[in-house]
Amino acid sequence: MTARPSLRDPAVLLATWFGAGYLRPAPGTWGTAAALPVGWFLMTYAGAMALLAAGVATFLVGIWAANGFDRLSGGHDSSEIVIDEAAGLFLTLGLIGLFLPLNPVALGFGFLLFRLFDILKPFPIRQADASIPGGVGVMIDDALAAIYAAAVYCIGARLIEGWAS
Repeated sequence: MTARPSLRDPAVLLATWFGAGYLRPAPGTWGTAAALPVGWFLMTYAGAMALLAAGVATFLVGIWAANGFDRLSGGHDSSEIVIDEAAGLFLTLGLIGLFLPLNPVALGFGFLLFRLFDILKPFPIRQADASIPGGVGVMIDDALAAIYAAAVYCIGARLIEGWAS
């Protein structure tokens, strides 16, 4: 990366999720945390379908924003790009909400599980991250991590529910 692109550029502002990507250490965790208030609001007042819509919209905008950030910085998939984490959180919560009630426990565990899968990148997440170029490549691994996180949460919650009864 040549220089830190300015937040005055709309692509940079969105790619860094309003500057959260410039926080250190762990910009991905900061980006996910910065998306929590929006996720909580949508979870509380609009539900799973709104979270899924926000996740898809953020994913699509993220492709454009990541491409713009990469063009300005001269890099690819810089750690400062965290709009993918926002999209991943919204998708995680939306998918959970399709099967189970959305509540603070879902928000907390959704956050933790999403971060876990985004960091570990189990098959095929790592392969998608490494092989798909451009903004789509930046965004796709987080969408896959969201699917893993939601599946593990839902399966775990059902198992715990079964053990408790």
